[in-house]
Amino acid sequence: MKSRSNRRVWEFQGFHREAGGRPLLMGIVNVTPDSFSDGGRFLMTDAAVEQAMQLVAEGVDILDVGGESTRPGAESVTEAEELRRVVPVIEKLSRMTSVPISIDTSKSNVARETLNAGARIVNDISGLRFDDQMIAVCRDAGCGIVCMHMQGTPQTMQINPQYDDVVAEINEFFSERLRTFLQAGILPERVALDPGVGFGKTPQHNVTILSSIRQFQELGRPVLIGHSRKRFLHKLLGKPVDDRVFGTVGVSVALANQGVDIIRVHDVAANRDSITAFQAIRPIVS
Repeated sequence: MKSRSNRRVWEFQGFHREAGGRPLLMGIVNVTPDSFSDGGRFLMTDAAVEQAMQLVAEGVDILDVGGESTRPGAESVTEAEELRRVVPVIEKLSRMTSVPISIDTSKSNVARETLNAGARIVNDISGLRFDDQMIAVCRDAGCGIVCMHMQGTPQTMQINPQYDDVVAEINEFFSERLRTFLQAGILPERVALDPGVGFGKTPQHNVTILSSIRQFQELGRPVLIGHSRKRFLHKLLGKPVDDRVFGTVGVSVALANQGVDIIRVHDVAANRDSITAFQAIRPIVS
């Protein structure tokens, strides 16, 4: 499913962004006890809201709120528990900031309730596959969608992931998803694509993905990359999770050099300043 246009417009509920310029920064707010990097730090509503507003002060473009860890091997949580964690956070944030809020979930009822609470984007690690009501919920809400590729589930995804051609196979998945969404009444303009770094990929798969942004953009949709502090950086740098900020920033600059559309990060200020400085010095990317 090749695009007939080079314009990558992401448009939903009054939000409009066309490709070009600095990548959008999606800031991570984990309302979880067990996320791989900051699990437990922002589990309480007030702490999560405070962290989100700090990211707003740092210049974040989108706030991504999640109530269920999707690290490798993570156990699922109940719908009721996920709602308990995220709805109060999103309700408060929607009153405090105009920055668009994304809900990181693969459960349709969590998506529905958080969209009603003020979220405007659904970021689904399953590509809207795990819950057969998710497509209808997103269609009816008119929200933005982040469609991610994952091989397997969080419980199984890192058990010997294999591909013949990781970029081509992910693009085939995206093409199928875009066709399915369109048949269900969801226009492509509402969808961003996430190749799923670390979700059913080896470190080498991740490096290949991160160097292939323009191939993913051939589908005509904005490309989002979530690489922040992930374990492939341990393979590259030998650093524990708390010491991967510099590595994350280095990858972000390399992604900006390729014209990536959105990056999902923990450390907004560090990434924003580094990319802004890079683009000021090298404004024209060959």
